[in-house]
Amino acid sequence: MALSCGIVGLPNVGKSTIFNALTRSAQAHAANYPFATIEPNVGEVPVPDERLPVLAELVKTRRIVPAAVQFVDIAGLVRGASEGAGLGNEFLGHIRETDAIAMVVRCFEDSNVSHVEGEPDPARDIDILEIEMALADITTLRRKLERLEREARADPKLRPRVSAAHQLIASLERGVPARHFERGSLEQQLAAELFLLTEKPAVYIANIDEAQLSTPGEMLQTVRAMGRRDGAGVIAFCGKVEAELAGLSEDEAHDFRHALSIERSGLDQLIVTAYDLLGLMTFLTAGEKEVRAWTIRKGTRAPQAAGTIHSDLERGFIRAEIVSYDDYVQYKTMEALRAAGVVRSEGKDYVMQEGDVANFKFAV
Repeated sequence: MALSCGIVGLPNVGKSTIFNALTRSAQAHAANYPFATIEPNVGEVPVPDERLPVLAELVKTRRIVPAAVQFVDIAGLVRGASEGAGLGNEFLGHIRETDAIAMVVRCFEDSNVSHVEGEPDPARDIDILEIEMALADITTLRRKLERLEREARADPKLRPRVSAAHQLIASLERGVPARHFERGSLEQQLAAELFLLTEKPAVYIANIDEAQLSTPGEMLQTVRAMGRRDGAGVIAFCGKVEAELAGLSEDEAHDFRHALSIERSGLDQLIVTAYDLLGLMTFLTAGEKEVRAWTIRKGTRAPQAAGTIHSDLERGFIRAEIVSYDDYVQYKTMEALRAAGVVRSEGKDYVMQEGDVANFKFAV
């Protein structure tokens, strides 16, 4: 499963600049006026993973296939979009099927870059984004509710779903996102089925200026406080610096980040945060043909992990040979690993762990 992330924000907060930096491209038009982006920009990038080239060297293969993440950048959202302001909110449909929502908020002052609300205020901007997405979800729910009520009159077993839809609408009208319902509840299940925007895990991207890389400003602190309040991930991202980094070679980018005391790139930060919020992890496969990373949910058992490679592997699953990445690096060859007794044979109930190097045995 590839992670997909929708990028939203008010106009002129640096959305397209950040999209270009994340995808190392210039396909999103960045301009100092609202609605420079109309059609969605879509980019897919590999998930950085330092383990893959190490394994590739050990198994003598040149083919490396990292996990991937897809970013979808849509037009800027404005206050009143649900009622048709700006471009309206129809474009929110482009991100309904993404796994997570990244909300870009501006945390810097710049007289040369206008702000549709006058002055930068990240708390106000986050509230606008949450409200407009909630209103879009209410519209979706009301359409679904009309159908559910008709169906429930013929089938009383559907009445709990009608009640769940009412609970979701009432919650959204109080300003509580659908993601706050307990996982596994009927409300959460219905919200997921309808691809509600407020059901998705949220990440707040605070677009800061270069000075705040060393000294966080008040606006960044505000975003962090709101993240704690809303149960959202928060990352600080200097769009201007990351855009410059995107145009450099890996070695040059490493030196530039070191000079600015940036420990981890914006892409790395966002992926780690999104994986954590979504409960995702990575297992690895290594052979002469390729070394590859596979993304699964935490708690996934071995047969279902095998199924992410091919459905035949899950149907005919016999067992999984598992080696931890650290053991693989220490012993270097399968012969040495077997001799050391660290190759484990696991059955159908085995729960995959981060960094497992797996070889699945199956019946044709």
